[in-house]
Amino acid sequence: MKQGHDPGGVRPTIVIVGNVNVGKTTLFSKICVEKEVFKQPGNTVAILKGHVKKGQQEIQEIIDTPGTCSIFTKNEDERISRDVLLSIGPTEKVDGALLVADAKKLKRSIALFLQYAEYNIPMLLDINMVDEIESRGIKIDYKKLSEILGVEVCTSVATAGIGIRDIKSKLDLLRIPKKLVKYPEKIEEFCGIVEKLLSSTTPLVPRGIALLLLVGDKSIERWVATTFGQGMLDQIKNLGEQYRREQRIPFEVILTGLYNTMTESIVKQVQDQSKPPKNRFLEKFAGWCSQLSTGIPIAIGVIALMYLFLGVFGAGWLVDVIKGSFFDGLLMPWLRTALEPLPIVFVKDMLTNKDFGVLPTGVFLALGLVAPVLFCFYLFFGFLEDSGYLSRLTLLLDKAFQKIGLNGKGVLPLVLGFSCITMAILTTRCLDSKREKNIATFLLFFGIPCAPLLAILFVLLERLPISATLTVFGIMFLQIFLAGFILNKLLPGRRTPLLIEIPPIRLPRIVSLVKKSVTKTYFFMKEAIPVFVFASFLVFIIHWFGGLDMLERAIKPFTGNLLGLPEKSIQVFIKLIIRKENGATELEHIRGGYTNLQLVTNILVMMLIPCINAVIVLFKERGAKTAILILGVLVGYILFLGSFVNHVCLFLGVTFS
Repeated sequence: MKQGHDPGGVRPTIVIVGNVNVGKTTLFSKICVEKEVFKQPGNTVAILKGHVKKGQQEIQEIIDTPGTCSIFTKNEDERISRDVLLSIGPTEKVDGALLVADAKKLKRSIALFLQYAEYNIPMLLDINMVDEIESRGIKIDYKKLSEILGVEVCTSVATAGIGIRDIKSKLDLLRIPKKLVKYPEKIEEFCGIVEKLLSSTTPLVPRGIALLLLVGDKSIERWVATTFGQGMLDQIKNLGEQYRREQRIPFEVILTGLYNTMTESIVKQVQDQSKPPKNRFLEKFAGWCSQLSTGIPIAIGVIALMYLFLGVFGAGWLVDVIKGSFFDGLLMPWLRTALEPLPIVFVKDMLTNKDFGVLPTGVFLALGLVAPVLFCFYLFFGFLEDSGYLSRLTLLLDKAFQKIGLNGKGVLPLVLGFSCITMAILTTRCLDSKREKNIATFLLFFGIPCAPLLAILFVLLERLPISATLTVFGIMFLQIFLAGFILNKLLPGRRTPLLIEIPPIRLPRIVSLVKKSVTKTYFFMKEAIPVFVFASFLVFIIHWFGGLDMLERAIKPFTGNLLGLPEKSIQVFIKLIIRKENGATELEHIRGGYTNLQLVTNILVMMLIPCINAVIVLFKERGAKTAILILGVLVGYILFLGSFVNHVCLFLGVTFS
């Protein structure tokens, strides 16, 4: 059991820390329940707090903090992260830390770890995004790293939920890390004096206090004045000023250099990176991808390949084999025959009804429709990411993103939006201004389909003419660009410049890529199938008691007269709110009652309707005022777009036949 845990039943408080963009918030959202936002007195930065449960018992309280590069930072967000962990100022006592590291940039995280090691804080190290290092030729000896640092080391892919169970199980195994950095004589001398001056009863390690005082940190100075009195602070400050005058190089520079030197030594021992052999064609291709004249044709070619792989192969042939031949052709008829003797009509109908049954509209649609196309999406997207092309596409799009008030950092949440809108909203924290965060969040709600929904869109569009696909995706990209352009003009402020790492172009390892795609698909389906079953059961119950007819009549002025959709579309909207891809699969299930024009209209409307989780996160991240404004504009635009497409197409005689 880790230090700081009260066996009497008091929940230990653990703080998640780490560099910027290492996946802390994504990890927090995966391991915690009952999340809430709170602010420290005197600070404006909001912090997330949640609880980890084992069964019905809350076993840990978790605090998510802003990313930081060093404990010596002067940035407000980064300083709060450190102050919360060290219990400096008006904050509760914490019992340990979960430090999250980016597997691709291990040095930065180890340097931060060594800084926190000076404070006797029980820690656990999680190496996140381990799925991205194999294609870069990086191998990490996690066992040796654990031995060197003196703490448990976990691995994870937080976005896919991989490794979460292992992290939860090791939250009780936090250990105080080893102190590996040796300081110069002058620093040791100052630390020794401070240790003698300060009481040993202080919750902070006097040596750690001395390091922060030596660099003139304001937060620790206020804490010392409050804890030991202004006289003690003045005495130590005067002493520190003497040491600083004797030293030509600032102490924060010296300390940072010491941590980086030790980090280099550790990483050399635990990390092996093989350099891929140079390929002249790939080097030339990398240059072509970044140039406007050649990069745009390449990007168009990539989009065409994605359509062929996802739309024709995945949504067409693969779905026909798995869903059509196996589930609909073999398994479902056999189950109906097997369950025919059941005396209870309600149970039999609830399980096997072809329009509302839990098995055909819940389980089999998820496994036969979502899973195969989602696997193809992860495979294709993973290839783009591991090959290094995605970074070049980001660089290519930077000039276009200038028009919508964002830069390369804004590309990150928008690209992640094609994976999960909820997680993408959380990643807007990486943006530098409130203006950019609001623009990115608005655009995420303005028609970017998440990966599962995108997978089903290809299934829906596969049997429609190419004009329907061009219309749907043309309107999607046009409305995103126009919305961003208008917001860029309306909201005050400027965009920040683009800083992005460009990895070399390489051919990914196919076996590794397939394994990652299978794993991500498995974890998604494990989470999604219960939701599919619940949504199908809910719609069945509403149908069984006649509620669908009442709802259809109530919203007919909107769905029928305004949008031109059939009455059964209410089933799609109910499931959409619960989970977007569930609503999309319902549309595929009942598409026989739709005309092609109605399908296109419903698809466009469907892409704009947010799920419950995304709405909850929107309120937490942007606040009630901004969230209500975004949702209000969105509802109005949904009705306008659906009505506009329906009536204009009818007027022009466009039926997508």
